[in-house]
Amino acid sequence: MAGKYVAYAGTYTLGSSVGIHLYDVDINEGTLTERKVFPVNNSSHLCLSKNGKYLYSIADEGVAVFAIQPDGDLIKINQIELTGMRGCHLSVDKTGKYLFVAGYHDGKVTLIHTHHDGRLGSEWDGVFHRGLGTVTERNFRPHVSCVMPTRDGKYACAVDNGIDQVKIYRVTEKGKLELADILRCQLGSAPRIMRFSPDGRFAYLICELQNVVQVLAYHPERTDDIFEEIQTISTVKKTNDREHDATSALCFAKDGRYLFVSVAGDNVATMFKVDPETGLLTREFTLPISGNYPKDIRPFPGGEFLASVNHESGSITTFRIDYEKKLIVMKGKPVRLDTPNCIVFTEVEG
Repeated sequence: MAGKYVAYAGTYTLGSSVGIHLYDVDINEGTLTERKVFPVNNSSHLCLSKNGKYLYSIADEGVAVFAIQPDGDLIKINQIELTGMRGCHLSVDKTGKYLFVAGYHDGKVTLIHTHHDGRLGSEWDGVFHRGLGTVTERNFRPHVSCVMPTRDGKYACAVDNGIDQVKIYRVTEKGKLELADILRCQLGSAPRIMRFSPDGRFAYLICELQNVVQVLAYHPERTDDIFEEIQTISTVKKTNDREHDATSALCFAKDGRYLFVSVAGDNVATMFKVDPETGLLTREFTLPISGNYPKDIRPFPGGEFLASVNHESGSITTFRIDYEKKLIVMKGKPVRLDTPNCIVFTEVEG
């Protein structure tokens, strides 16, 4: 692939990290070279704007937005506070007009208006989830862990890790969240993150405690049962200790032909092959990621390498992906940084 790429890694800042780490990316060698760090208090999640010109970050104070310079450097534009507790996940809608914030600690879905010049505007709406999950240590009340818009822009899917539901909202013309449907998952499964296939016909939902991927057919023409479960497949090997494993992240290869999932506890990455017609998954491998708690996982631009963001071991490990032999091979030494949370790749001018 031609072009120059950079990566941004968000970190907690209670230790030696101070915010967002900027890396120069060699897509031919699968390496990351740190260039600069931008101060943000506890950058737990990052998201690019729809046009790729801006980078949004969760912060203790709310949400911050940065303008991405031609060389990848960041210039802060503004920052807004949230009504409620700090967020944990960010996403943008099809038009780029709205920024969705998931609130794990307070079980809230927040809708923020964005301006054409990159500024974050006001909080247009916010909905607190209610209800109880199974009475366990980890999930007994609402924890919104992800809000993901459908590809067609018709709905926003709020994954609630605590009450084992995905609440499906439509955004009204006045910028309000209106409940359209609810997908109820198995009790105690703890759904965590949802992603859509490139064509938008299928959704893929990982369940943190059940350690599975649910494949869902999307039916936008329906008024209820908008999502239909068509497959559930394990993210771990049968011999693993599921009680101590927690499926933590998922992402697509750029062409949508493969799905990658990371699992904490056993500290592995699983690659699935995606059938483009049916959406169904076939496991290709489950292999170690050489770190502890792979909180995020992401293929490099071009798809030849894979990055695992290992929160507890304070590292990013990279691997060459051998699609034919169905394995990954570690590339070089781990990149060290304290309590990393996520990574985002983007192309820059140079």
